[in-house]
Amino acid sequence: MNAHSFWFHRGRVWALNTSLAGKIATSAKLRLRRKKFYEYKALYWMMLPGILYFIVFHYIPMYGVVLAFKNFFILKGIMASPWVGLDHFRKAFADPYFFNVLKNTLVISFYKLLFGFPIPIVFALLLSEVTHMRFKKLVQTVSYLPHFISWVVLSGIFISLFSMEGPVNLLMNLFGMEPTVYMADRRYFRIILIVTDIFQSFGWGSIIYFAAIAGIDPQLYEAAIIDGAGRFKRILHITIPMLVPVISILLILKMAHILDAGFDQVFNMYNPMVYEVSDIIDTYVYRKGLVEANYSYSTAVGLFKSVIALILIVVVNKAVKTMGGKEHTLW
Repeated sequence: MNAHSFWFHRGRVWALNTSLAGKIATSAKLRLRRKKFYEYKALYWMMLPGILYFIVFHYIPMYGVVLAFKNFFILKGIMASPWVGLDHFRKAFADPYFFNVLKNTLVISFYKLLFGFPIPIVFALLLSEVTHMRFKKLVQTVSYLPHFISWVVLSGIFISLFSMEGPVNLLMNLFGMEPTVYMADRRYFRIILIVTDIFQSFGWGSIIYFAAIAGIDPQLYEAAIIDGAGRFKRILHITIPMLVPVISILLILKMAHILDAGFDQVFNMYNPMVYEVSDIIDTYVYRKGLVEANYSYSTAVGLFKSVIALILIVVVNKAVKTMGGKEHTLW
């Protein structure tokens, strides 16, 4: 056997061995995955309803996004309706009222984030220091209840509270103040929206922080107590730093909904008197799409909102990663 034949034969043997080793490794990986699947099959079955929900109600409806680029006629259907490209987006950007709606959405959402995001954290921190378990459970239960009440019911309660004959005006009369229709006053309506949203959501929003606090190693607190740290210092130097990853993730997810100013709340509480300061993108889309039957235009506005939300979540995630919090980001 000459040298050329030797090296050729050796190369073929090496290639066959490598291919065989690769097949064995692949087969081993498949067996391992199959084993893990059967080991955790109960969890996969539990995931199935959630996956089906997102497929049916989130992914399949994405087909309707093409309406934003068409002049939709019900009798022709989606595919047979003529294409108009970006005409509906140009129409929206040329409408001064659209920018007023966008401003209202951003202002209301920003104030809800500014005042509403820290309150569940503070509530969880304060309540976690309470040692009386019955009182602690009672406060937690009471704080969760508003989350399970529909905005239709809550709005009726708040409209009654702030009406001319409501308790708020009766209290103001005791201090010699003139009665005010707060729900129809532009000066107060946004404040009412923000306060009532915090009332409805802060208890439910604190659950994840209670869970994160419960997962902190008690030995850290014991060591701090031995070193003479009081309650405030333990919160400042142990609890809050341990909550930073959870806070970062929730803040990033919150930014994705910065243009969701709360359709249920605003729709049930606002009125034409306060449209100028309370009309948001969701209520604007509702009127244009369902009331005026302008489906293509409303779809274009809704798509614009979704694109902005996507950009915001990517930017915030990148900003957190840049500031050194790679383990606190979504990806």
